[in-house]
Amino acid sequence: MQPFRIHTGIVAPLDRPNIDTDQIIPKQFLKRVERTGFGEFLFNDWRYRGASDPDPAFVLNEARYAGASILIAGRNFGCGSSREHAPWALDDYGFRAIIAPSFADIFANNCTKNGLLPVVLSEAMVAELMRRAREIHAYQLTVDLEKCEVRDEVAGEANLSVKFTIDDFRRHCLLNGLDDIGLTLQHEADITAYETRRR
Repeated sequence: MQPFRIHTGIVAPLDRPNIDTDQIIPKQFLKRVERTGFGEFLFNDWRYRGASDPDPAFVLNEARYAGASILIAGRNFGCGSSREHAPWALDDYGFRAIIAPSFADIFANNCTKNGLLPVVLSEAMVAELMRRAREIHAYQLTVDLEKCEVRDEVAGEANLSVKFTIDDFRRHCLLNGLDDIGLTLQHEADITAYETRRR
């Protein structure tokens, strides 16, 4: 898993609450067994009108948000089913962090197991970040997991710096790029010794 320490990127505002995993990656695209290849279908029903005609009204189709790697969304992001394909699709599209007032628990857990950082901030702060992302061209944030801080530097605006909290274990895993397999392999010598003795 790719470690997450400090990331700076363009912000895309998706001002909708209760975005469920079937909207993040619709069910008809869950036929792959790999973790890659889902990004092109991210928010498919919102991004396209018909089979492949991009909807210009959808935020990710606006040229100003091309290459966005930080997504800001409404409360209860990732609700619905527990499909792990949702963070796979977000990651494959290019997102590294998602900021929202709240996340569905299983979705947030799946994110951290796949190197994607869910950041919980207050409703008021999320609304301010949404405003800046809409009004400031190529608005960027820095998400710093080492300091548990989100910040920006914008000419003509009061610079923003806000702390967030995250479970210590999840933070450790993200900082060190450890998924469940990586955690297990930290004990490889002990596992090998046990298997040798057991024989």
